[in-house]
Amino acid sequence: MAEPVRNYPKLALQILEQVGGEKNIVSATRCATRLRLVLRETPAGTKDKVAALPGVITVVESGGQFQVVIGAHVGEVHEALLANTNLSADAAPTDAPKQSIANRVIATMSAVFAPFVYILAGAGLLQGALILIRMVWPAFEGSGTDQVFSFISWSPFHFLPIFIAVTAAKHFNVNLFVALFCAAALVNPDWNNMAGKIADGETIRLFGIALSPTTYTSTVLPPLFLVWFLSYLERFLKKFLHGSAENLLLPLISAIIMVPLTLLLLGPLSAATANGIASGYNWLVDVAPAVAAAIIGGFWQVAVIFGIHWGITPVVLSNFEQYGYDSFQAFQTAAVVAQVGAAFGVFLKTKSKTMRGVAGSAAITGIFGITEPTIYGVTLRLKRPFLLACIAGAAGAITISLFGSRYYAYAGLPGMLTIVNSQSDSNPSSLMGMIVGSLIAFAGAALLVYFVGFDDPVDPETEEEVTAEAEEQLEESARVAYDTAMEAAEKAVVVSSPLTGRALAMASVPDPVFASGAMGKGVAVDPTVGKVFAPFDGKVVTVLPSKHAVGLISSDGVELLIHVGIDTVQLKGEHYTSHVTAKQQVKKGDLLLEFDIAAIKAAGYSTVTPVIVTNSKKYSDVLPAPVTKVSAGEDILAAVTLAAVK
Repeated sequence: MAEPVRNYPKLALQILEQVGGEKNIVSATRCATRLRLVLRETPAGTKDKVAALPGVITVVESGGQFQVVIGAHVGEVHEALLANTNLSADAAPTDAPKQSIANRVIATMSAVFAPFVYILAGAGLLQGALILIRMVWPAFEGSGTDQVFSFISWSPFHFLPIFIAVTAAKHFNVNLFVALFCAAALVNPDWNNMAGKIADGETIRLFGIALSPTTYTSTVLPPLFLVWFLSYLERFLKKFLHGSAENLLLPLISAIIMVPLTLLLLGPLSAATANGIASGYNWLVDVAPAVAAAIIGGFWQVAVIFGIHWGITPVVLSNFEQYGYDSFQAFQTAAVVAQVGAAFGVFLKTKSKTMRGVAGSAAITGIFGITEPTIYGVTLRLKRPFLLACIAGAAGAITISLFGSRYYAYAGLPGMLTIVNSQSDSNPSSLMGMIVGSLIAFAGAALLVYFVGFDDPVDPETEEEVTAEAEEQLEESARVAYDTAMEAAEKAVVVSSPLTGRALAMASVPDPVFASGAMGKGVAVDPTVGKVFAPFDGKVVTVLPSKHAVGLISSDGVELLIHVGIDTVQLKGEHYTSHVTAKQQVKKGDLLLEFDIAAIKAAGYSTVTPVIVTNSKKYSDVLPAPVTKVSAGEDILAAVTLAAVK
């Protein structure tokens, strides 16, 4: 079985070692692409060492976290890290270093939303698919199939407080089922009916206090605040409740305190906070849509770099809850698409094979709305493409704002695949605006990167390239020496290679007799073709009965032995076919014998073939030709006679 491209469990252990071991890790969580560690201290040089590990895209220190950007395989690394330590995915960082309020808010948002972001993304894609089907097949709308898949696609959003209760309970180290108990009460249909009556003017009181008509399906902050406050209540109650009393009374007391507290205070206040922030953003969109679009389209990926992009999720969801649409994700799409376009521009422009491969794979990942590999692997790494993508993203977002485009279905990971979420019968220009704006963002970024350019990285030489360069240098040096010797010779007889293959020095032949030159000087060939041809015009002197060797003499008097293989006499002619006999006249290029390279090697013998001038002493020297690869008929050696010194 082939080995995986990267050993992610091994990577987890390498990260663990570099950050100072388990004792230095307060908590280990993850999001869609990052392993998020809270460290007691960051050892010197750790960031660079971890960033250099195979499989790691980069490392970001932000929000009090040591964020290791890995990409789609982060789950494997996180699971392996937990499996090899006593760390728990459910444990809250109780003894983490003190962080700023902003850092703690960002860390909480990431921990709460990251685990189920793909659920929301999948539901958003299903909504987009339904929109496409309704556009292409109008009769489908309102059918039973449409209704079933529609409520499936909306279910994660309707019961969003339940999802938040699960992840928030893990983050705040609260009893999971107690948190679910309280969150389920918020989305109970009976409360929705009561809230509807309150909204219609009826007064319903709890403990004498009038209830707010706030509903909690699809909300973010109310369940989050509920679980946060629950964590303090639970710790307080555990001081007094033990054993069976704890098991029975903890859920009861928690529910009768936290649900009314949320309905009366936490829910209305937190919902109003989220709605207020959303209203402030929407005011800017109404007053200066191009400005809002330029800010989001141009700077959204900067927020991604620092890992603070999760903080906007409550605002986006509040927009969908209040209005049924959102402009933020529409502008955000332009920023994402621009990064993909920049990566594509790098793919077209770069001469580096390594960078072309990285850019191509990063662009494909970006299509699905995940831009970390694109940013850290390509655009930010090369600097200029990131800036150009931000410019193109701003231009695309401004175009989208001019069309008044909005998203009418939530996109967990906005990108090319979610553009269809902008389709709306009540806003006919919305989809067209998204298409045009996204094209401007993508094409603009790709063209800017291609024509403005960037500092193109140079691939390090591979081992094969280094070897080839060294061989080329040696060959050139040998060529100079060979030409010098040939010019100085009074007479030289050039012998062609009888085989095709790799030329070797005689000293490298795996046989001491041949390697020592005891039988004469010459060269060897490691053949790639199992045929031996006459290297010159002359006569066959001998053909051994085992057929593995043939002796020749040229018309110039050079006596040559061609010995196919080492110790192959033991084969007794098997795998060899002779085409000549002793005393036969031959012309250069005539086929002398054939042999089966694979069969000889399978029998355990080397096919390295010494080509030896057996009457070397007759000449001043036998010079190997300066070649490393040779074809039959090309020069392979020369027997030279130097002029007598007077």
